[in-house]
Amino acid sequence: MKKSLKAVERRMAVELVVSHAYSLPLCARLRYEPTDPYVVRAGFFVDCHEPVEWILGRDLLTDGLKGSAGHEDVRIWSAAGRGDQSMYMALKSSAGTALLEVPVRDLTAFLQDTEALVPRGTASGHINWDAELAHLLPHG
Repeated sequence: MKKSLKAVERRMAVELVVSHAYSLPLCARLRYEPTDPYVVRAGFFVDCHEPVEWILGRDLLTDGLKGSAGHEDVRIWSAAGRGDQSMYMALKSSAGTALLEVPVRDLTAFLQDTEALVPRGTASGHINWDAELAHLLPHG
């Protein structure tokens, strides 16, 4: 049996870009579970409302810190004119598209914590393949 590893969670302030002149402050909660090592669960919320939740690829977030990454539903790129302070994340669903301005420092710290827990390239060793197969196969 594998040693149980602790989850990584970080809260940060992000901005929902509404227009060129206006943005709405949001809270974001990023959570990384070693038992689901390829994804980051992101919840975005205002005050005490229920969060809007997204599942994002950890590698996609890491690649987005280095340059433009993603396509279709999730895209990440540098926030021009903000230096290394911020990056943009566009999240697209059937309800529309949200453009978020995300602080690079907070995202970098979160990803460093996940890498310390599960280094890049070792994620498949943290998956319980028997449990995954049992979940996928019909129960008889």
